[in-house]
Amino acid sequence: MKPSIVIDCFAESGLRYRSGYAVVAVDVIRATTVAITAVASGWRCFPVASIEEATAVASGLRNPLLMGELSGDMPDSFEMNNSPAELAMRSDRHRPIVLLSSNGTKLIAEARSSDITYLACLRNFRAAAHQLAGRHEQIAIIGAGSRGEFREEDQMCCAWIGEILMKAGYIPENSATAEMIAKWSGAPASAFIPSKSVDYLRRTQQLDDLDYILEHVDDLRSTYVMEDGEVIAMQKPAIVTIGTPGIPAAPAKAA
Repeated sequence: MKPSIVIDCFAESGLRYRSGYAVVAVDVIRATTVAITAVASGWRCFPVASIEEATAVASGLRNPLLMGELSGDMPDSFEMNNSPAELAMRSDRHRPIVLLSSNGTKLIAEARSSDITYLACLRNFRAAAHQLAGRHEQIAIIGAGSRGEFREEDQMCCAWIGEILMKAGYIPENSATAEMIAKWSGAPASAFIPSKSVDYLRRTQQLDDLDYILEHVDDLRSTYVMEDGEVIAMQKPAIVTIGTPGIPAAPAKAA
């Protein structure tokens, strides 16, 4: 029986793949981008599902940096929003990050009971796919979604991972997965700009995050997994010779 992949969406879907699956959590705008950027830059990062969990986790850490949002608003006790662009400007890497978001960190939390939980974004989609290939028989790639919608940026990232895995011999478990991969095959990174998530960044004057995401596509060669509540960088995967999506080397910067 051939190994298989399925693309799904929303935090609650993390519970659907508790047994037999490697789960890949994707929230391009912005939770997995922030978590991966943090760990790649030297921070420790602890994604949490609620304010209460954030408080509990922070209480066990020394001088933690509480970071994130709920329904687009930064909680009063937090120091900064979940902005990868803002994080990249900081130098306090000695402070462990407690990260909360409306959808992405909840997805990560729901996927904790799966066999293994990976994090992926546009920065490491290719590295994640190569790490997954040949190591897991069943893989669920799940977008966080927002307000009941599978947003374009997450569709694209999930599809790009899925396409690499298909070319490595994995088969889609359903027609929706195959159609999603076909839809985004060969698309430029800027193709997700019509997303409502981008509209939100524009309305709230946070387009620096969009620029950061578009300027950091496929630039990391490490994979990231959840281990005891923390995001951990795995060793660089051995790159196998398989086809990969045609991603532009230098995506256009957002206007």
